[in-house]
Amino acid sequence: MASMSVLTRDEAQIRAQLLDVHRYTVDLDLTTGDDTFDSRTVIRFTVRTGTGTDTGQDGTDTFVELKPARLRSATLDGQPLDPTRLTGNRLPLTGLTPGEHELRIDAAMRYSRTGEGMHRFTDPSDGATYAYTQLFMEDVQRVFAAFDQPDLKAAFDVTVKAPEGWTVLANGITEHTGDGVWKAATTPRISTYLVAVAAGPWHSVRTEHRGLPFGIHCRRSLAPHLDADAEEILDITRACFDRYHEKFDEPYPFDSYDQAFVPEFNAGAMENPGLVTFRDEFVYRSAVTDTERQMRAMVIAHEMAHMWFGDLVTLKWWDDIWLNESFAEYMGYQTTLEATRFTEPWVEFGVTRKAWGYDADQRTSTHPVAPEAVPDTASALLNFDGISYAKGASALRQLVAWLGEKDFLAGINTHFRRHRFANATLADFIDSLASATDRDVHAWADAWLRTTGVDTLTAALDARPGQWTLTLDRDGSRPHRVTVGVYDRDLSDGRTLTLRERYETDVPHEGTPEPRPGLRPALVVPNDLDLTYAKIRLDDTSLETALRGLSGIPDALTRAVVWNTLRDMVRDGLLAPTDYLATAAAHLPEETDLALVQGVLAFARTHVADQYLAPGQRPAALATPTTLCRDLIRRTEDGDHPGLRLIAVRHLIDSAAHPDTIAAWLADGTVPGGPELDPELRWRILARLAVLGAVDEAAIAAEHDRDPSATGQEGAARCRAALPDPEAKRAAWQAMFASDDLSNYLFTATARGFWQPEQADLVGEYVPRYYDDAVTLAARRGPAIADAAGRWAFPAHAVDADHLSLGEACLRDGDPIPALRRKLTDQLDDLARALRVRQAQQTQAAQEPQRSGEAEEASQAQVQTQARA
Repeated sequence: MASMSVLTRDEAQIRAQLLDVHRYTVDLDLTTGDDTFDSRTVIRFTVRTGTGTDTGQDGTDTFVELKPARLRSATLDGQPLDPTRLTGNRLPLTGLTPGEHELRIDAAMRYSRTGEGMHRFTDPSDGATYAYTQLFMEDVQRVFAAFDQPDLKAAFDVTVKAPEGWTVLANGITEHTGDGVWKAATTPRISTYLVAVAAGPWHSVRTEHRGLPFGIHCRRSLAPHLDADAEEILDITRACFDRYHEKFDEPYPFDSYDQAFVPEFNAGAMENPGLVTFRDEFVYRSAVTDTERQMRAMVIAHEMAHMWFGDLVTLKWWDDIWLNESFAEYMGYQTTLEATRFTEPWVEFGVTRKAWGYDADQRTSTHPVAPEAVPDTASALLNFDGISYAKGASALRQLVAWLGEKDFLAGINTHFRRHRFANATLADFIDSLASATDRDVHAWADAWLRTTGVDTLTAALDARPGQWTLTLDRDGSRPHRVTVGVYDRDLSDGRTLTLRERYETDVPHEGTPEPRPGLRPALVVPNDLDLTYAKIRLDDTSLETALRGLSGIPDALTRAVVWNTLRDMVRDGLLAPTDYLATAAAHLPEETDLALVQGVLAFARTHVADQYLAPGQRPAALATPTTLCRDLIRRTEDGDHPGLRLIAVRHLIDSAAHPDTIAAWLADGTVPGGPELDPELRWRILARLAVLGAVDEAAIAAEHDRDPSATGQEGAARCRAALPDPEAKRAAWQAMFASDDLSNYLFTATARGFWQPEQADLVGEYVPRYYDDAVTLAARRGPAIADAAGRWAFPAHAVDADHLSLGEACLRDGDPIPALRRKLTDQLDDLARALRVRQAQQTQAAQEPQRSGEAEEASQAQVQTQARA
């Protein structure tokens, strides 16, 4: 297969100067078989005069992109083009003269099983087949021919021929014109990557809001589960829609709003105008916590924000992807808070998303929120990470704290007005914000958006009679506006902390910090409301108070800031992982916020127990979350806290060192006192029993017969890969790396089962094999599988110097494709950090006897002195 060329920024700029693209007419035929579909495209465009790109008297040269299984024909202005001139994904267009042109392409395109292009899925529950597009970045070329770059916007007319009984959804309202043909309303000018089609025997729930048709759609086999939540999903959709119309002057710019929950989707969701696609795990077929429902609400709000920021106004080139994602991330959380029943979305952001950003920003692959230049599409794809989402959203939250929401929204509305249905850059965005305020937004942008890394704010307290002073030292260069929370110990119980005051301060501080009246507080929390993005170091007294009294802090968001502080200290080797576990054991039994319980337990198991502690310490480390979860299960027997109970049950299963308790649950079909085991819990138990060698293939097959759904198929693949059996490991490895049969989801499920810390000796031979096989696989199957191989198939449990050397050699000599290189770089950075954390513990342990000896000597000297006196 010919190699595919990535589009460079320079090529895109030249083509944008040359062309004005008016309209695409795209006809897709999904009735031609299981492997390929037909794609016919007509592109009407103008070649501009005086662009300075002429190659001679015969006109100008450019190219159109497509990745066909077979290019049947191509004509330009009625003249045939030679299909054999297609090189990789580029068909040359030569001798273009100024004026109007029409390009026609007729091709057969290949269905995808990796979530890229036109993904095709057959539901094992009922045999129904579905197809949907995911055209982000450069995957439109897998579906139809296009001048594929975001600043060549055009109107799209799309028709789709589909099998009998299917419904076709698209960016605009669709109508069935007969003979299986569906025609979508012409779109406004949108970018090629935002075109969307979803076809299949969908189950749909439709309504109207503010004169527009709204719909939610899923596979037929998920119909009862969608119906159970339809009212909640549509209520949130309507509430967010109304809230955005209060915030934004520009009305919703498209003719309908459909939300399709589609199978085997790689991302959380995609902001296609008028047809948002979501991963269909958001249609809950098993019990979930309220935090998970809040996350679904946030994703709905996030994608809707994109209708304005991303779809109406679109980035000019991929260096400004943060403008799409950071804005939608900030708006998603803030609008969930303002428009829905969920009251603590920023706690989940702080504990989950922000940690993702902090981790990404401390790796060697870090980049500015707004990089100066992204040279090509392959590089751009790597920037969809915790920096573009979480750090960028944190920066915008800090901007709002500094600028004020009124001026922020005024600048946003100016931006929409200036660039509607067009493209814009960071400079355009900052100019729009600057028009609404006297503050120096350009300097703020340079400090926050053009720099890398995490600032650290270290607190020091000076206490004197009747007053105390806080100094915040900054390691970093950004200005921060923070809210300082000041807490006293409640003398009535000694455990609870009460808020004395909150006040705002700027870092760096102009002049000498002002003393505050009163006794020295028990706890001072810089960044109390989590409005800035920085690591926090508490003063010694506050740290001691936090370790002893964390559960007594009244506000969940403040507790999130403190838990993040402890997490950062563990990662930086400043707090022993065992001390983190002890703090969790002391305070989680009193915790009421579900996102905090989930976040702390997850860090305790996947980072502390699995990576930061030596293998010999792991059983004791797992005993902490196990005991904790037993306590939480006992505490929730009254049925008043089902979400807390569910989290505890899940984590007890995942941490179980012995099969007896969870095997009894599986046999009984219930946890004593509830919940009854739904499919998710049954597969979770079976996966853990497989790791522990307490089930066999027959039990897995029986469970799969009981649950023949897509998630059942994935559960079975994960369990089989987790069996502590050499033959099972060989089969799983073969399925992942030697065959292309696994879809993206089945690959991930198999990978998640394969590596288990308990089985380190059994899978040791595969650690060196991983690098060669992953490089070969990624080159063969492309970015989506490369991402999965780097994320899920990586042997993260193998924390040792030999493994680190193997990985570094692969980066140096193995030539992985960019998507895999980025994932390996990040994994190896995390591996090196885990080694540093372990080394810090060893150093501390070595120093302990010396300290103990010095303390003993000092004690004896004191006794002798007292005796002499």
